[in-house]
Amino acid sequence: MKIALLCRNEKLFSHQRLVEAAQSRGHEIDVIDHLRCYIDIASNDPEVHYQGESLKGYDAVIPRIGASVTFFGTAVLRQFEMMGVYPANESVAISRSRDKLRSMQLLARQGIGLPVTIFAHRTSDAAEVLKLAGGAPVVIKLLEGTQGIGVVLGETPRAAESIIQAFGGVNTNILVQQFVKEANGEDIRCLVVGEKVVAAMIRRGKEGDFRSNLHRGGTAEAIKITPIERSTALKAANAMGLNICGVDLLRSNDGPVVMEVNSSPGLEGVEKATGIDVAGKIVEFIEKNAKPGRTHTKGRRR
Repeated sequence: MKIALLCRNEKLFSHQRLVEAAQSRGHEIDVIDHLRCYIDIASNDPEVHYQGESLKGYDAVIPRIGASVTFFGTAVLRQFEMMGVYPANESVAISRSRDKLRSMQLLARQGIGLPVTIFAHRTSDAAEVLKLAGGAPVVIKLLEGTQGIGVVLGETPRAAESIIQAFGGVNTNILVQQFVKEANGEDIRCLVVGEKVVAAMIRRGKEGDFRSNLHRGGTAEAIKITPIERSTALKAANAMGLNICGVDLLRSNDGPVVMEVNSSPGLEGVEKATGIDVAGKIVEFIEKNAKPGRTHTKGRRR
């Protein structure tokens, strides 16, 4: 097969592993910086141009689109879909997962466990928002934050109200969520590929930090998840429409609750923690599923 890997930095561990996995299985794989692509949207035959050439002949595309460039990155991916190239994750599913509010609404509609969550914008009644969330402590998140950035813990009613008011003063959307105290600063990252959880790790925040993100100094180790945790992760991936994703769970007294579904999960932490060749499983999934035109985004093809 001929595969396109859409990413900004080919030197990242995850991207190098995907290239290695594809090449070791006899495939041709090209790394393409999606921000340097040009889209021919006026033509009857959709095309993507890169470095002076029209990108043709690809069987599959692996999108590794950063949160800050979701709009343009998914536009490029959508063009590949219109050309009949099989996407490991479809553009609409990526856009859906990147919208924290929409993704939580979709998860809730499927009856998937979530922490109590309140959405607000420039609220002047912080006390009411806090009450609806179940009272302090609460986690307050910027809707656009990633990797633990823009996430603050309001430990007391006064602190939580002050944070909510401060965020409201800068004209931004926020989520106020119930703090799951019994999780003890730990979460579970499940790597879903197709209809399987292929790897799982438990992440712990560094001393004094309730956030467990590895980018923020957290640690990780392999874990055996329960059947209900496995089922929850698969239901969350299906609700987003993602074939490949990381589902972050917390263990609450009421069972697993989903914190986030990540459409471009990092591979370094989970591969090193578990010893599982996740990159190889992604390429294997593409081998089994990549067929011309197998996408919900349709367009005319040569």
